[in-house]
Amino acid sequence: MKTFLKVLLVAALLVIAIKLSPVIFIGAILGLLAAAVLGSVGLSLVAAFVAVALALVVALAPIWIPVLCVIGLIKLFRAKEPNVVTA
Repeated sequence: MKTFLKVLLVAALLVIAIKLSPVIFIGAILGLLAAAVLGSVGLSLVAAFVAVALALVVALAPIWIPVLCVIGLIKLFRAKEPNVVTA
């Protein structure tokens, strides 16, 4: 008797799922559209941040490029200390 009730319950759930499938399908499509819109907005925000960062790097290039050259020359001509191993 329990098996018959389980089969009946599964059949009832299947009928309900079939009846509600268009609603679930429309909800899924709307969710996918919302995700696509939010994804495109997020992608454009990332592109804007990259553009601002690139503009900042280009604007500050007259400052940081000579500083890097000076630091590189100092590192190049700096006397290395010999590695002394003490026991």
